[in-house]
Formats: sequence, structure tokens, C-alpha cells
Amino acid sequence: MSTMCIKNTFKINFWAHSARAKNGKCPLLVRITVNGKKTSISLKLPVNLKYWDSKKQRASGTNQESKQINAYLDQVHSKIFQIYQDLTYREELISAELIKSHFTGEFQNTRSLQNLLNYHENKIKSSLTAGTVKNFGVTQKYVKEFLKKNYKTTDIYLKQLDYKFLCDFQTYLENYWPKKHPKAMGKNTVMKHIQRLRKIVTLGFHMEWIEKDPFIGWKPVYEKK
Repeated sequence: MSTMCIKNTFKINFWAHSARAKNGKCPLLVRITVNGKKTSISLKLPVNLKYWDSKKQRASGTNQESKQINAYLDQVHSKIFQIYQDLTYREELISAELIKSHFTGEFQNTRSLQNLLNYHENKIKSSLTAGTVKNFGVTQKYVKEFLKKNYKTTDIYLKQLDYKFLCDFQTYLENYWPKKHPKAMGKNTVMKHIQRLRKIVTLGFHMEWIEKDPFIGWKPVYEKK
């Protein structure tokens, strides 16, 4: 088994955007460079131009403002470097934009449960039997109805999923009375729907759409017939 080994050039630079200076202060940005490709992130932090040392890329002086700015820049540098190290360890194809998306949280925070449901639906269309695909479709329908009733919304971010979500979904199903059915949903049927949702969310975890599997401690309990 061979592994791809790519050595990247990687730089982190801080700079004061003097062209946007106002009342002697200008915004600070961090520039990430990977293999010559650059991207910048505004740090939402103004610095007094007379205190900015462009060579050291830090605020000069011993005043409290400069100390706070420099401490924050050290934190930003450490976080970006750690992201780069993590991506290198996972042997991912690293780019400046990828590091930026991890730093700002865009990489994970914008993924929603509906995004994952749609991805999974398309993924299984040609790989599973028609009956199994239909069953997953029914589970998805119940998830959407659950979101409308309990969360008053049609979608949530994956980062909002937790163990309580699964427990509440189970309670919702246990009290759900399908139309034209003579009785409420049975316990084993409830377990099957939760297992399907569990498989979908686990897929999201393996694709690194979410940092951890929120349902990892859940185990199905079936009624013996």
C-alpha cells in the first residue's frame, strides 16, 4: 500500500490594512499562503498604525492595547498552525482556502441535516434495493415532521445534533399514530427508524461533516415476539 506524500510550503502572515485606515486605526488581517496560493481573513481587530511593526508583524510598545493585540495574534497563529498540522496528519490535499474554512468554521458549521439527508438519498438510490430505499424515505419523512413539530423549523445544522435529539425523536415516534393505521407505531418499528437515522448521521461523521458522532452511545432495544 502506497501513501501520497506531498510537502507543502506554508506561511502565516499578519498585516495592517492601511488603505482602510480611519482615525489612525486600521483593520488587521491574517494571510494564509499554501504553495504560493493566498487567502486572507479579517480578524475584526483594529490596530493603531503608529504602534504597528510591519517587520515583526506585531504591535509595538508595552501599553495594554498592544499586549492584548499580540496575545490574540499568537492565539490565531497557533490555531491556524494546528489546523494545518491536523490536515497534514490526515494526508488531505491542503489549500489556503481549506485552512480558512476550518478556521472560520464554514467547513462544518454550514452543513445541515437536510444536506445530509439529501446526500444519503442520492447515494443509496443505485446501491440498495427499492424496498430499503423506500424505508429510508419514510424515516426521512418522520424526521422532517419531527423538526416541524418540536423545533418549529424545516432544517437544523448538523452541529446542533446531540443525544437529546435522538431521545426526543424516539419519544415523538412512540407517540406517533400513522394515518389509516389501527394503532400507534410499535416499539420495533420505532427502533428501525432510529437505526436508519443513526446510519445517516454516522455517514456524516465518517465524511467529517460533523466533528463527532452525537448518537454513539445509543443502542436499539427490541421487543421479543
